[in-house]
Amino acid sequence: MKTIVHAQNVSKTFGATTAVDNVSFDIESGRIMGLIGPNGAGKTTLLKAVLGLTDCQGSLSVLGLDPFKQRKELMQHICFIADVAVLPSWIKVAQLLDFVESIHPRFSREKADQLLATTKILATSKVRELSKGMVTQLHLSIITAVDAKLLVLDEPTLGLDIIFRKDFYSNLLNDYFDGERTIIITTHQVEEIENLLTDVMFINDGRIVLNSNVDSLRDHFVELTASGENIEKARALGPFNEREVFGKSVLTFEGIEREKLSAFGGVRTPDIADLFVAKVKGASK
Repeated sequence: MKTIVHAQNVSKTFGATTAVDNVSFDIESGRIMGLIGPNGAGKTTLLKAVLGLTDCQGSLSVLGLDPFKQRKELMQHICFIADVAVLPSWIKVAQLLDFVESIHPRFSREKADQLLATTKILATSKVRELSKGMVTQLHLSIITAVDAKLLVLDEPTLGLDIIFRKDFYSNLLNDYFDGERTIIITTHQVEEIENLLTDVMFINDGRIVLNSNVDSLRDHFVELTASGENIEKARALGPFNEREVFGKSVLTFEGIEREKLSAFGGVRTPDIADLFVAKVKGASK
């Protein structure tokens, strides 16, 4: 597989604040990467560096280009949806499509029209007349109609109801992802996208605390639910996080065999959201 994003010792500071702290990672083609982190963790700053919107220390290349110095060339191959719509409220949908067609050589007006035909969005409508969900649909229709190699989504469904969120990700997979294109997603609604992801990267306080493909999580992490005297026996094996649920202890382990833990209670692979919380809280202890 081809490396789409290569970061080596990347950092970004704002005065005395370190937003991204010496991170290194690769993202390969044909992957859907979930960039997960709490507010202020450095997610948006890292995405801005990938998009060439801010410079950084260290080495960063996207599609083999320097995103800050070669941004114009890079933007021919990247699409981006943020959590805040930036479309001018006065413009009509048809005018917006005309504009994108005039400036982007890889945009297919025919495909955009076909995608919008499956929605309730009218070509004669102005952006200000559309609901937030419809604006997101419009965004998705436009970027899906661009023959781009990388799609970056920063909280793309923030504020949308569950039906729009489900439709958004379903359309994303059906109309954009083809097994060769690459997607980076940040979201606080991890439970809704974890079945889409091929890879996850957890970031906290500007540092990467986990970078893994989803399939390998089962081989490395185990969640044990224990009660009574089994709790102390399990604690002796060194969990990196523990929480209480309905009077029972849920302990999260890394690198411990499931068979060894199953003697103390029920075991399972933690959900991505639970694993993220465990990793972040475990790192702070």
